[in-house]
Amino acid sequence: MPNDPLAAVATRPGLVPQSQPVDPAQVENHAGGYTYETAWEQRLLRFLILGTTGGTFYASESEHTAEATGDVRGIIDAHGAEAVRLIVDVSVAGRAPRQNPTLWALAYACASRDEATRRAALDAIPAVCRTGTMLFLFVRYAEQHRGWGKGLQRAIARWYTDPPVEDVAYQIVKYGQREGLSHRDLLRLSKPGAGRREYDTADERDTTRRALFSWAAGNDAHLSDLPRIVQGAFAATHATTDAALARTVAEYRLPWEALPSERLNSREVWEALLPSLGATALIRQLPRLTRLGLCDAGAERSMLVGRLVDEEFLRRGRVHPIAILNALMGYRTGQARSGGEFRPVPQIVDALDDAFYRAFGAVEPVGGPVLLALDVSPSMFGAKIAGTNLTAGHAAAALALVTAATERDYEIIAFASADAYAARAGFAGRGRGVIELPLSPRQRLDDVVQSMNGITWGGTDCALPYLYALKEQRPVDLFVTLTDNETWAGDVHPHVALSNYRDRMSRPRAGGVVVGMTATRFSVADPSDPRMLDVVGFDLATPHLISAFGRGEV
Repeated sequence: MPNDPLAAVATRPGLVPQSQPVDPAQVENHAGGYTYETAWEQRLLRFLILGTTGGTFYASESEHTAEATGDVRGIIDAHGAEAVRLIVDVSVAGRAPRQNPTLWALAYACASRDEATRRAALDAIPAVCRTGTMLFLFVRYAEQHRGWGKGLQRAIARWYTDPPVEDVAYQIVKYGQREGLSHRDLLRLSKPGAGRREYDTADERDTTRRALFSWAAGNDAHLSDLPRIVQGAFAATHATTDAALARTVAEYRLPWEALPSERLNSREVWEALLPSLGATALIRQLPRLTRLGLCDAGAERSMLVGRLVDEEFLRRGRVHPIAILNALMGYRTGQARSGGEFRPVPQIVDALDDAFYRAFGAVEPVGGPVLLALDVSPSMFGAKIAGTNLTAGHAAAALALVTAATERDYEIIAFASADAYAARAGFAGRGRGVIELPLSPRQRLDDVVQSMNGITWGGTDCALPYLYALKEQRPVDLFVTLTDNETWAGDVHPHVALSNYRDRMSRPRAGGVVVGMTATRFSVADPSDPRMLDVVGFDLATPHLISAFGRGEV
């Protein structure tokens, strides 16, 4: 029988494979499948929250970064001040695990040719650049886009002149230099106070600020004129014993960065540092604290555990769940980043596990049956999350448990594709290309993440969760698919499979949430379907959006 090329061309939705568009609005993804392009807000959020470090399965880090930043530049050019407001919201609310993408985007906006965009971005610098480290990184990024004009000078000067002098002094002491820059450099470039009348008054605070700037610039200043924390930092450099240094730390509430590095292996000094240690510093220093014996038992361990599970403490410190998960996975190895070894303390591991869930805050349940579907195709294990060592596949398992922890009626499955390799590997499961994952929030996160090792297989078919639920006659109110959206291997498009499920199961309100786990512009969610929603993986708002959407409130 002669070959008939027309036999492969169909327009009926259920007969169009993912390798062909079923909708004129669809675009080709990196894997050769056809999906939808997300709205600009979602594309910007994915960049700000997920970043581009490590690249993806389909693109190197440099290629992925070039594509994503080109997209972000276009978004800022087109949407101006509205995009800046989203950048500020992500930063201030602590929605992103790393600030690098946020600072880069703000720096680009500060160089905009549109005056309203540029002014909004410059005005946002104090809110976004909350620490000296963030300020230095922002300036380095800004210099990639623009020169030191008056607008940038004034904005950086306000960082030094507007907050209380004690707060500025703390930042100068804690973060002396980063990114090849020092406060001396920025004070010279921004000229804070130049031409400002208040610096000509006899106000004591202005005298203190002038002295602080002079000291930070490397000039002479009377110690008695300087803020108290600077006096403490000076005293710390002259403490001759650990006991004396510990007393100085307690008296002046010094940050650990202000202390001589050779004195940071003293248990006595760290006992003095603990009461004022912030959430981020506490989590990062857990290996050191463990090695020094401060996590072994007694009041110190009780205080550490109590802080790790204190939602308000985590919220004030803007500690992101992915930072906690990354710390947990590192802590369990017993290997410090500095190269030292320590014996992990089980109570600290459990506290970090608890802290991961608490960092998202209280999430209301959907109420009805929820199917959590994890994409475990190879591309999910070739992309890193926000500059950590966690792949999108590993992180997706942990993120799925946040929803599972709030629901009574849920099921967790893994899917890839129903190809021959999956069948040979023994992973075809009950839905061909689907296996049921026995994951539970009662398991520790580090065990859950480890259990995902070796589970990857096949291509990507994001229609499988809906096909599985239909085949097994599962009543589902909300499908939550965690994926990189690089679907290509199925014979039916995901949104078509969901529509078929609704019709055949008589569940017209069944919703589909697609959780994007990489910073690409693709989504399998049909933007014209009001019961499909695209969200960003590891946005602090994601579990709350999923829950509200499942209840019909979004």
